[in-house]
Amino acid sequence: MPRGPMGHGSHSNEKAKDFKGTIKRLFSYLKPYYIKLLFVLIFASGSTIFTIFGPKILAKATDKLGDGIIAKVSHSGGIDFDAIFQILIFLACIYLLSAFLNFVQEFITSGVSQRVAYDFRKAISQKMDRLPLSYFDKHSSGDTLSRVTNDVDLIATSLKQSMTQIVTSTVQVIGIFIMMLTISVPMTLMALCVLPVSMVLMSLIMKRTQKYFFRQQQSLGNVNGHIEEMYGAHQIVKAFNGEESSVERFSVYNDELYESAWKSQFFSGLMQPLTTFVGNIGYVGVCLLGGFLAMNGSISIGDIQAFIQYVRSFNQPITQFAQIMNQLQSTAAAAERVFEFLDEEELEKETPKITQDELTSVEGGVTFDSVNFGYNPDKTIIHDFSMHVHAGQTVAIVGPTGAGKTTIVKLLMRFYELNSGSIMIDGHDIKDYARSDLRSLFGMVLQDTWLFGGTIRENLKYGKLDATDEEMKKACELAYADHFINTLEDGYDTVINEESSNISQGQKQLLTIARAFLADPKILILDEATSSVDTRTEVLIQKGMDKLMEGRTSFIIAHRLSTIRDANTIIVMRDGDIVELGNHNSLLAKGGFYADLYQSQFESSKEELE
Repeated sequence: MPRGPMGHGSHSNEKAKDFKGTIKRLFSYLKPYYIKLLFVLIFASGSTIFTIFGPKILAKATDKLGDGIIAKVSHSGGIDFDAIFQILIFLACIYLLSAFLNFVQEFITSGVSQRVAYDFRKAISQKMDRLPLSYFDKHSSGDTLSRVTNDVDLIATSLKQSMTQIVTSTVQVIGIFIMMLTISVPMTLMALCVLPVSMVLMSLIMKRTQKYFFRQQQSLGNVNGHIEEMYGAHQIVKAFNGEESSVERFSVYNDELYESAWKSQFFSGLMQPLTTFVGNIGYVGVCLLGGFLAMNGSISIGDIQAFIQYVRSFNQPITQFAQIMNQLQSTAAAAERVFEFLDEEELEKETPKITQDELTSVEGGVTFDSVNFGYNPDKTIIHDFSMHVHAGQTVAIVGPTGAGKTTIVKLLMRFYELNSGSIMIDGHDIKDYARSDLRSLFGMVLQDTWLFGGTIRENLKYGKLDATDEEMKKACELAYADHFINTLEDGYDTVINEESSNISQGQKQLLTIARAFLADPKILILDEATSSVDTRTEVLIQKGMDKLMEGRTSFIIAHRLSTIRDANTIIVMRDGDIVELGNHNSLLAKGGFYADLYQSQFESSKEELE
């Protein structure tokens, strides 16, 4: 059964508390765009300032209208519509200019936020190339995918909204406060009385909700990881009747997501209604005080109207601050998951000492010197493994499952670092090679076939990007893949789907073997290479491999002992240790563990024939 998400919940809650540190680090990604952000600040401030002047200008029109009505009633004059019209035209121009500036700053902000998202995805993509395989052993691909998509998208969306709202809300608060003071100091003080209450409520809610926002993003990664794995392996799930356990596990992850999501949304959703309620109390107080001052003749009706509009507008940025804090909490949770990925321990730094001339002259002699290794530091599975393989020899590695057969070749290609000891190729430690140069020496056919979504031609040439069609066809002929490819409707241009489900398992194995032939490696590794093909095809492939292995160092890992009778050396492994060493005949004559393995397979084959 596919593994579930692992290893991403152990220390996350501690990091979730570092809200300030995460936001500070997040905004450091904005440094390359400071000039653009300066323009955003200018345009957003200008747009907001023009909007702030609106009620004050409208108050003049209201006063003009009021004075005109009073004059008309007292027969001392009339309403000056021309003056009112001019004021309204000026007000319309102010609002149009404000809208234009707002459009420009929204355009710039959208670009900056998406560039930041691009930078994050690029950093994550580059990080993947520097991570050891052990990371991917412990984390599901779905969880990693969720960090690249969901978390980065959330950061981009939140940055776009937050950058604009922080500027506009700050300018609004300062600008409206100044305008309110110019109208009435007592009414301004009344409006400010509710501000501390709003700030305290926001602070209390923020402290409570941050942990739920992080759990929400973490649970979303778990759900995505489980769905991605179940979808990719749905045939295996059905074959082993794993639907029920899969649904049960999904229910657990889904319940966790539900619990964290509704709590984070509920508590954060309290901010706006609470701040609105407190603001309305202040609004009532302002109205009462304004009426009292108007009765005393201390303030005009137009100024009261403008002040009430300002009070409404003054509460709006406070509410926006509450919304911004909601967004920033969610953003911090997503950013922490992204930073957690970017901070993962990377592969050891390379110190290549092998020149290109030395690389091209590699013969393929391999030496294992006192190798010790374990996937977990506290559990060693390969103990003090030493042996020398001469260039051009064929070495077979056999043993029961978990004996350490595949692990040896993973270490040889430096997919994992040794606990101690060394592995050398032609007398040079593999650490002296750049990883890319080292792996270019190997052709590898794994037990689990791997093909990409694309044409057969593209998949084959992945082994050698500059290969000609003639070389590709010859490699396929050696692997006995050419015949079945030509029977397909589009031949070498047949598109393999993403799951490689439109060709058989045996055909996939033939293609991966052909790809190894095309790469023309110095050292060949065949890991259960013929385990997924029928006996007749296995014989044909064996003939092709015999040609390929001439003059090359070859490592063959197989459970079918009949396929490795002609190997120069057979390494028999059990529990990470080499228990026997020799060729087929000498090991059978010894009557040890290899002989027992061979006899058990021989007996099972006889039973099948009978």
